[in-house]
Amino acid sequence: MAETTESKNFIHAFVEEDIAPGGQFAGMQVHTRFPPEPNGYLHIGHCKALIINFGTAEKYGGICNLRMDDTNPAKEDTEYVDAIQEDIHWLGFDWGDRFFYGSDYFEQTYQYAIELIEKGLAYVCELSPEQFKAYRGDLTHPAVSPYRDRPIEENLDLFRRMRAGEFPEGKYTLRAKIDLASGNFNMRDPVFYRIRYIEHHRQGTKWCIFPMYDFAHPIQDALEGITHSLCSLEYENHRPLYNWVVEHVSVPCHPRQIEFARLGIDHTVMSKRKLRKLVEDGYVSGWDDPRMPTLCGLRRRGYTPRSIRNFCERIGVAKVDSTVEYPFLESCLREDLNETAQRVMAVLRPVKLTITNYPEGQTEEFEVENNPNRPEDGTRTITFSRSLWMEQDDFLPSPIPKYKRLYPDGPECRLKGAYVIRCTGYRLDESGNVAEVFATYDPNSRGGDPADGRKIKGATIHWVDAANCEEAEVRLYGNLFDDPDPDGPGKDFLAALSPNSLEVLQHCKAEASLRDAKAPASYQFMRLGYFCPDSADSAPGHLVFNRSVSLKDSFKPKA
Repeated sequence: MAETTESKNFIHAFVEEDIAPGGQFAGMQVHTRFPPEPNGYLHIGHCKALIINFGTAEKYGGICNLRMDDTNPAKEDTEYVDAIQEDIHWLGFDWGDRFFYGSDYFEQTYQYAIELIEKGLAYVCELSPEQFKAYRGDLTHPAVSPYRDRPIEENLDLFRRMRAGEFPEGKYTLRAKIDLASGNFNMRDPVFYRIRYIEHHRQGTKWCIFPMYDFAHPIQDALEGITHSLCSLEYENHRPLYNWVVEHVSVPCHPRQIEFARLGIDHTVMSKRKLRKLVEDGYVSGWDDPRMPTLCGLRRRGYTPRSIRNFCERIGVAKVDSTVEYPFLESCLREDLNETAQRVMAVLRPVKLTITNYPEGQTEEFEVENNPNRPEDGTRTITFSRSLWMEQDDFLPSPIPKYKRLYPDGPECRLKGAYVIRCTGYRLDESGNVAEVFATYDPNSRGGDPADGRKIKGATIHWVDAANCEEAEVRLYGNLFDDPDPDGPGKDFLAALSPNSLEVLQHCKAEASLRDAKAPASYQFMRLGYFCPDSADSAPGHLVFNRSVSLKDSFKPKA
């Protein structure tokens, strides 16, 4: 697991200022929280906020709470709660016994609303949503509410009756009495409560009024003793309201809100509403489809916790939103897997290779390294016989410039870890496709190691013993969207879906050592990329591998 970066960003600078002698939280333990809304699965964008909150607490010896922001009951489900916890644990973070729900505080939040009414700082408003919008004012005109001066006792009575379910949805709201002329529209008497007749996934039908996030969230932070409320930049203009709430109700502490830029990645969307549409309308196979930016999708594709943590730490913490190129995320994975993944051989588009001068019925074994970067991973045994599988791309009937693989009477090539061979011919099937390639081998070249000093003009190619291999399905994934900015203004993100985001290859051949491969193992298929067994569909007798990321720079002959 990668360690949290030691570099100091502006959040760390603020925290150190606050916990230093004379600071706001001098002598106190740093206490953060991660408050996801349980209406979808976590995606790579959430991951940045997750790592900042848990990582900041970790850096300063503090603690971080996990709190489900379930104040809005629409689309919330325990399925998402379970998935969120699994994803956070997978990344290597833990919240101990500090797991909470925003709905745990409904009663206390209601009582704080009563407190504001009694102080003359909140009132029940009868403006309809349409009137509320019309009366909001603009930069030169203040907002208007004819109910702002409603007597305190009348406000208390109406608010209690709202809770009792005496009024229809939309009839009343509870608004804070702050400043109708504020240049920050979030301070123009914002709504703190609205009536909703909807079943809550934990509270059932106990409540028919629900607090707005801007009211509930600062109260929840304060009740949990949070010192630093770290959130995305979209809440910067809400910070004055956050501070107003904790300053005007009798909560036990006053957390400090600090904002950071959100994470954007090209060729994808981060809206949970849009991701849900992809799932519910069948554009992808589920939330864990390996093309999705969800953490469960990335995990199924073969991403590792360390690669994702490294990615988030390397892009840093900024105050300006930006978009990161997807290849940077891939490079973090490639770097991790290059160190850890076992090297194996597999053939994705197989064609038969027959070594004509190799004795029929003979089989021999070779010991090969599992990972040259990790000698401690040892070796494994592969077998070699007269009949092999090779990649279609490693043979051409007629050579093209700079092509150094197999073709009739071409240069000698090395079979990885085995022998040096030379192509002597080929056979076509009834459709005119290459069905079999013929070659001879040099018995004195056993091991096929370039370090033997023998000068070979041809390439080193991978292969699989046809007499001892496993058949597999291999799924090659590309960008889910062709447009780098599918979520841009005025765009239909569904129209940007790529028809080439998934290619499924059947009847691939893999060396026998992969017979019992299971997720979350990762492998480098030599010369092809990094692959992992599919956690949902792969099973003994039906191997399915997902390509996690390609290797750098591979030659592809032009037609």
